[in-house]
Amino acid sequence: MLCKCQQTSVSESSEQPQVDLSQVKGLLDAYDPATTNLITLLQGVQKIYGYLPEEVLKEVSIVTKIKEAKIYGVATFYSQFRLKPIGKYLIMLCQGTACHVNGSANIERALQEVLAVNEGDITPDGLFTYINVACLGCCSLAPVMMINDQTHAKLTTGDVAKIINEIRAQEGMAI
Repeated sequence: MLCKCQQTSVSESSEQPQVDLSQVKGLLDAYDPATTNLITLLQGVQKIYGYLPEEVLKEVSIVTKIKEAKIYGVATFYSQFRLKPIGKYLIMLCQGTACHVNGSANIERALQEVLAVNEGDITPDGLFTYINVACLGCCSLAPVMMINDQTHAKLTTGDVAKIINEIRAQEGMAI
């Protein structure tokens, strides 16, 4: 079995778009191993691209002299990092105990129905990606989801379509 860093690069597949490495040049030029930690560097990369593109992580490895395996280890350990692009709106659905007991599985089915995608996928219109998270820290509001920085609490399955359709309408998309 090969590790991710030895597999076929993403640029050879149609899974992710080609990335422009010049966008990260300034960040990498400013890299100072004495004052910059890997997490901060990866946060900067993700701020530029919205996720951590494989080509950029290879470049980070070259510039920092940190092995790709270690970079991927950090990127996959912390839930804040994403290894593939997401939609304009990131929906985080809580699957913690309180949310689970209060029907988060039903909310997830409603999300899948209204978005017509599986967890982690981008909707065809590019607007939405939904992911399950262990806890959003809003147990008294269960079931709960966050869309970007907005919390939606005490959800019902009917709320899901209403919320998504409101966002689509704001974006000028057909409902």
